[in-house]
Amino acid sequence: MFVVDEATAAAIRAALQQGGELSAVVELRRHFPLITDNAEARRCVRTIAGWKPLPPVKSARGRRTKPRDG
Repeated sequence: MFVVDEATAAAIRAALQQGGELSAVVELRRHFPLITDNAEARRCVRTIAGWKPLPPVKSARGRRTKPRDG
C-alpha cells in the first residue's frame, strides 16, 4: 500500500496521455522506485488514471454563541 498525492497523480496521468502506458509506468516508478513488477505497475497506473479529483471541502464552521453572563 502506498499514498499518491494529487501532484504525482497528475504527473502520471499526463505521462499516460502524452506517451502511453509505458511512459506512465516509468513516471510511476520514478516516484515509487520499489514497485518493480511490470504487471503491478500497470495496474497502479490504470487505477490512478481512473481517479477523479475530490471536490473541495466545505468548511464546517459551528455557530458561535455569546458566553453566558452568570
